[in-house]
Amino acid sequence: MQINIANHPISPEDYLHAEQLADTKHQLIDGEIFAMAGASENHNLLAGNIFSELKNQLKGKSCRTFIADMKVRVADDFYYPDVMVVCTEDKAHDYYKTSPIILIEVLSKSTRKFDQTSKRLRCQSIPTLEEYVLIEQDKGEIQVFRKQQHWQSSYYYLGDDITFTSLNITISVAAIYDQVDNEDVLAFLTAAQ
Repeated sequence: MQINIANHPISPEDYLHAEQLADTKHQLIDGEIFAMAGASENHNLLAGNIFSELKNQLKGKSCRTFIADMKVRVADDFYYPDVMVVCTEDKAHDYYKTSPIILIEVLSKSTRKFDQTSKRLRCQSIPTLEEYVLIEQDKGEIQVFRKQQHWQSSYYYLGDDITFTSLNITISVAAIYDQVDNEDVLAFLTAAQ
């Protein structure tokens, strides 16, 4: 939902101030503020699962894993990625990061097109970003865009493992979809019995 009633661009400073006082989360895109909708159960499980897998495998390393409430700044835009990993010192601000190495989005019907296109292209301009990940919640499919592959994507499905090359970490797609309720997961579990 757009809430820029005055139809004047909102400055990053005004946005950050307002966001600290707001009851709900908003993204700032091209000077306009957009409220964020709540997440489904599958969306929440997927974000939590990949966050947990990354967090556990990065324990004791300098990389930090953030979920849902930490913003990423891209020029004068601010987004709330579902999960992000930051490996360089990034103390620009307590409420956002500017140098993620990985950004992860769980796709939903309302954000799919934006996450796959405009947001992805804007985020790929972040100098430190190495991987941009899109996780389907309605089927067992994960798409990974890698900088070292000129942002061409690779697809992963239940039964596959994903190696996040920027972190040298491998996670099974099945672990990411643990407890998620969709037809692909059900078929995979049935076949495994």
